Amino acid sequence: ALGTLERAIAAFRSVSGDEGVSLGEAVREQHGRDESVHKCRPPDVVVFPRCVEEVSALAKICHQYQLPIIPFGTGTGLEGGVGALKGGVCFSLRNMDEVLDLHQEDFDVTVEPGVTRKALNSYLRGTGLWFPIDPGADASLCGMAATSASGTNAVRYGTMRENVLNLEVVLADGSVFHTAGRGRRPRKTSAGYNLTNLFVGSEGTLGILTKATLRLYGIPESMVSAVCSFPSVQAAVDSTVQILQTGVPIARIEFLDDVMIGACNRFNSLSYPVTPTLFLEFHGSSKSLEEQVSITEEITRENGGGDFAWAEDEEMRARLWKARHDAWYAAQALRPGCKAYSTDVCVPLSCLPQIIVETKEDLMRNHLTGPIAGHVGDGNFHCIMVLDPDDPDEVQRVHEFTERLARRALAMDGTCTGEHGVGLGKRTLLREELGPQAMEVMQRLKATLDPKNLMNPGKVL
Repeated sequence: ALGTLERAIAAFRSVSGDEGVSLGEAVREQHGRDESVHKCRPPDVVVFPRCVEEVSALAKICHQYQLPIIPFGTGTGLEGGVGALKGGVCFSLRNMDEVLDLHQEDFDVTVEPGVTRKALNSYLRGTGLWFPIDPGADASLCGMAATSASGTNAVRYGTMRENVLNLEVVLADGSVFHTAGRGRRPRKTSAGYNLTNLFVGSEGTLGILTKATLRLYGIPESMVSAVCSFPSVQAAVDSTVQILQTGVPIARIEFLDDVMIGACNRFNSLSYPVTPTLFLEFHGSSKSLEEQVSITEEITRENGGGDFAWAEDEEMRARLWKARHDAWYAAQALRPGCKAYSTDVCVPLSCLPQIIVETKEDLMRNHLTGPIAGHVGDGNFHCIMVLDPDDPDEVQRVHEFTERLARRALAMDGTCTGEHGVGLGKRTLLREELGPQAMEVMQRLKATLDPKNLMNPGKVL
């Protein structure tokens, strides 16, 4: 097999030059891990293509020599999606970082896979447009499409699924195609199978995404944020459900339990009451905001919520959301030297109060540190499990807890992953969630597009 790899590497160099092919241990290590607890599995070689033609040529070589292909964006994933389980070739796409074809009047743009969400929004500065999907990390947009990422704004703007109009894809054999037809970017379509959304969420197992055409939004005239404390988890989550049932077009509604708000206070030098708390954000014209806010305040009051603490100017709002986005680090700081692992179940809205209450009881019963933070507007929440990776007993207890949590979500007609994806750790849960028939259909799709199982093998299925 060594000879095979050496021949392939020589061929890679003829396509991407010496600087576009790396065998260095540090570079390989860096491309074999993400932000998850899964251990590093470095690829045999990392290639750095500069354009879709190079991606295609490199993929053809991999196909010829039967080498696994693992696409890599920014490595900010949370389910071990970039590990090279069977060795092979990591395609690092960071050198393809052009923003192409911005159509302001049509609210769409096309990006290469090295473009991150922050880079796109800074490119859009001054146009009055923005891309709202915000998973916290400054992930690459094609990586976000590959995992169907979402985040704090999804309740208002949807997830990547609703915001990708077209994808350019390189398949396992190196052939290139456009999921909605070359250059197409209509706001809706009923033409043929939904190939675009087959690749959104495919986690690198069906092809490499080399361009994404995305939906953009007008920046709202006004944005205001508020924080509200509640006497109980039930009261906070009941408020969320009622706000959404009333039809308030809320932009963000984040739940933090008492443990999480305590950790955020400490980490960001804040002084919110240490009780279950909602962070809210409203977008719209000043007139529509008045209405949204008054309805919301009334609902929270009826549920025993305290007065709103307002953040209206840009700087205050940025501080508030920084505190929310730093929840991961804040949780980790509760136990210095420990590692964090974030779960991400999602259930129908009406089940949310029950699952969060049961989950908190489960954590206490099993003496686990797992502050809860959730994008509760769409029924999604995370326990940020803080554990000592060198304590096998605790690792086992956390593993059993997260399985129970996922199965609790499935029993409520929910999903085992709202936004991180399946990757390595949730393959068994995926089978339970979808059932054998759906899994069989997925296996057949995979076998059709990737008969040699070269694309990110060992993930999802």
